[in-house]
Order: sequence, then structure tokens, then C-alpha cells
Amino acid sequence: MRKLILVLLLFLHFTSFGQKDSLNVITPKPEKSFLKQSIVPLSLIATGLFINYSNGSFSKENLQEKIQDKFPNFETNVDDFLLFVPALTMYAADIFKVKSKNDVFTQTKYLAIAGIANNIITISLKNITKEQRPNEWEHYSFPSGHTSNAFVMATVLHHEFIDSSPWLAYSGYLFATTTGILRVLNNKHWVSDVLVGAGIGIMVTDLVYRLEPLKNWNPFKNKKAQVFMSPTYNDNRVGLYANIQF
Repeated sequence: MRKLILVLLLFLHFTSFGQKDSLNVITPKPEKSFLKQSIVPLSLIATGLFINYSNGSFSKENLQEKIQDKFPNFETNVDDFLLFVPALTMYAADIFKVKSKNDVFTQTKYLAIAGIANNIITISLKNITKEQRPNEWEHYSFPSGHTSNAFVMATVLHHEFIDSSPWLAYSGYLFATTTGILRVLNNKHWVSDVLVGAGIGIMVTDLVYRLEPLKNWNPFKNKKAQVFMSPTYNDNRVGLYANIQF
């Protein structure tokens, strides 16, 4: 199921190449300063760190105990797939010609770079801190990778549609927040893991959108390239078929 979602995401992306309509790309409003833009993610990270290293009533152990007492035996795998919804929403909006900040290639470029940078940071912190998960399964808890990746996708969606469709832009944060909540309810992450993961995901994506050298790189620009892709399924294996025409 996880592979199928990824295939569908790629399918939605590549079938949009060659269908760019300049009327669907809007002129963005002036951006806030990076310092102002960083208030929310820095607050999330600071709060998460405070909880992670606190004792007493604000400790991660005490909070987790209270949550598990209210939701005993809670278990779902929805969080394994929910984190992809913001990205799928973005590509669906492109197909339905909703006006966006950038064309589909640039959207995917930012999404990929932010995702790679986010995972490098998140995985490095996991290996450095070696925090044990609340379910005592392994020492790979801090911060939450599911949550950070969900907020990367939600923040890309926000950047692309905040000027044309605010409700669509903010919808990704609903799914990302739900992903983080479910990680805690499933007893796979502490509250501190989720807060820091969310902050990292937002901040990394905001920074990537500000990197000027990335804005103009597009090998498909001024080329009438058409890329047709379709998902394939054979012998219990999911794959992609590609046909590129110049």
C-alpha cells in the first residue's frame, strides 16, 4: 500500500509535465523576513526540547502516561499514509488547474530538496540522541521522521497556494498535525519528538524556498517535453512505465 501511494504521487507529478499553463502560475506576494517566518517552527522546537529534557509534570514520560491512560490500546497505521496527503493534494490541485506559485517541476524540485535535507537532519539527530521510543521498541525516537516529513509536504503546499487558495494551503497542516498526533497515540513517539519534528520540517522547507540558485534551475524550461507515466503492477511488484517525448 505504501509503495502504491508513492507510485500514484509520481504518476500525478509526471503526467503534469508538458501541461503547464502560464495562467496557473501566480505572482507571489512579498515574503516575510526569515526571522518572522521562523517564529512558529522555532517555538515548536523550543517547546519540544523543553519537554524532552524536563522533569516532573512537564516531562515527556508524564505526558505520555496521561495520554496513554486516556487512549489505552490505541493502534492504527493510518499515520504511515496520512503524511503523503499534502503532496498528493498539491499535485491534484495542479491537475485541476488551481493557480500556484510555481510550475509542477519547481514544486517537485523544492519538495525533493526539502525532503532530502529534512531526512538528513532528522536521521542524524536520531543517531546522535538515540532516544528510546515510549513503546521501548528501539532507540530511534527523537525527532519524529513521520511528522517532519509530513510538515515538509504541508509547508510546500502552503507556499504554493497561500496566495491563491488559503484554505487549500493550510489544509496540509491539518493532515500533518494529525500524523503527529497519531504517532503519539500509537505510543511510537513522545510529544517532544513530534513537536521538534514539526519545527524542523517547516523550517527546512521555508529555507529551501529562499535559496535563490534553486529558483531558476529547470531543464524542461522552454522545451516542449512531454512525459507520460503510468503505474504498473506485475508479480506483486509495483513500478512505473515512462514515455518521454521531446
